[in-house]
Amino acid sequence: MSTIKEQLLQEIQSSSDSLLEPTLDFLRFLKTKEKNNVKTDKEKLISSTGKNLVEHLKKIDAWSGDDLEECLRTVKETRFKAR
Repeated sequence: MSTIKEQLLQEIQSSSDSLLEPTLDFLRFLKTKEKNNVKTDKEKLISSTGKNLVEHLKKIDAWSGDDLEECLRTVKETRFKAR
């Protein structure tokens, strides 16, 4: 049984350039998407705590209103523990 790469190479060798051009574009798109998803997952792990969020909001001065503590209390009361 041949590997996926071997099968792809066989198909590439028997395909026209007009078919290979969009195929190459699609493969590059998939690789970029995969790379971005990995980066996004790592970023989520780094900044996933409520404390980090509050600190971030303080730095960017983005919170408006006086209900921050109430909102945090609601989040704590309604969230579930990770499995």
